Amino acid sequence: MAHQAEGQWAPPPVAESPEARAYLEDYAALVDAVAFPSLVVDHRWTVVTANSAYGTLFSGVRPHPTAMPAVSFLRFVLFHPDAPGILGDHEPGWCLPMLAHLKTAVEHHAHDHELLALRREVAQDPIMEAAFRQGLPHWLGAVGERGSRLDSAVRLLRHPDPRREPTECRIVDETPAALREFGYTRLTMVLRDNRRPGAVTRRRRRPRTSGARLTVVPSPEN
Repeated sequence: MAHQAEGQWAPPPVAESPEARAYLEDYAALVDAVAFPSLVVDHRWTVVTANSAYGTLFSGVRPHPTAMPAVSFLRFVLFHPDAPGILGDHEPGWCLPMLAHLKTAVEHHAHDHELLALRREVAQDPIMEAAFRQGLPHWLGAVGERGSRLDSAVRLLRHPDPRREPTECRIVDETPAALREFGYTRLTMVLRDNRRPGAVTRRRRRPRTSGARLTVVPSPEN
């Protein structure tokens, strides 16, 4: 399956057989044909392939050395300064669920050097580390484990197309068994019609300021 980095498509990774390689190439073509933003990630949330609609959604993102959305969706959500401007309700809707996924991934792949490096990066950011150690358990206690799942969740987006600004998307896990055997997950963001009931902006994004406490992190007296 193709890997997209900085707008370029690299050759597909080596699979175990020609049939497997052909399947991954055909699946990449299927993803690219979808009208909604769709991507395939591995267990590290590295983007294996993504379609043009996904590229359009993040077309205005400024360069970043490690957190481009075409390379790592997890890093983009956590570390890119442009993420809150595109992913509405960034903290509860995107950041905390992705921290929960990082926690699970580290637990399941305890010797994965890339995941451990990512965990260290979180630890080096005082705000992010407070969210991981304090905010995440507090939040999960309030919303339950289901609240951290992306599949079926409805999330707010700020799409660059003014006809879709702002809008909601329903995230749908479309991973078939054959793709899951490769350790990949496919997610599609189904953009909702703004005219539909419920597909409205519920609140404005509060700008994130350096050093500010995340709202889900309990105060010391709590």
